[in-house]
Amino acid sequence: MSYQNIRFEVEAGVARLTLNRPEKLNSFCGPMHAELQAALDTVQTDSSIRVLVITGAGRGFCAGQDLADPEMAMGPMQPDIGNVVEKYFKPLIMRLESLRVPTVAMVNGIAAGAGASLALACDLVVAAKSASFLQAFSKIGLIPDTGGTWFLPQRVGMARAMGLALLADKLPAEKAAEWGLIWQVVDDAELAATVDKLAAQLAAMPTKALVRTRTAMHAAPNHTLEQQLSMEAGFMRELGWCPDFAEGVAAFMEKRAPKFTGN
Repeated sequence: MSYQNIRFEVEAGVARLTLNRPEKLNSFCGPMHAELQAALDTVQTDSSIRVLVITGAGRGFCAGQDLADPEMAMGPMQPDIGNVVEKYFKPLIMRLESLRVPTVAMVNGIAAGAGASLALACDLVVAAKSASFLQAFSKIGLIPDTGGTWFLPQRVGMARAMGLALLADKLPAEKAAEWGLIWQVVDDAELAATVDKLAAQLAAMPTKALVRTRTAMHAAPNHTLEQQLSMEAGFMRELGWCPDFAEGVAAFMEKRAPKFTGN
């Protein structure tokens, strides 16, 4: 596929997806969503890919939905924004939730609205010190979407989530890390190298175990302890029959570095 609104590259087991509308702070539009789904199709089907990194081109990560997009146009009738969420944003987040590889958001600037939620939908978020997160929805009479009302309370608790959503204040990256919203914040000059190292580390790890960890962690808030123990047992049974478990045990016993294949 020829991409116009994103860049997509694969090297050494790492897929890099760059939102590429820098003149619009990488805001979402219909064609971008189509390209995102095509790229995620490749990630899901290419067994050589072991990790996905998502970032933005230029000075921002993603400013959310482009309000100038035709589907958001204010004409004789107001747009059906619920349809836009159902058609584009819900499938995007659900794809990331079920993706067969771990995901890393490299937040290089502002992550606002749906852009902030896109970052939070990734398994790990690494941000530059100059980056910030903004739930801007209340400023235009909307609620956080793209999973925002799910991610925020889960990560930072109800009091902070409500403050971020109602007041629409920018949250600097360093405070986001302090609050537990994201994994790590680094100097701007170190962002790319830090994420490259992290991606290479994840690409060399047992992929199925990483993804099952995500599934179990996300399921826990809705499970009783007994239900969660049963899920853990099921995943341990599945992973215990995988070649990567046998390799991990062999490497441990032989006192050498394991060579995981993601299988």
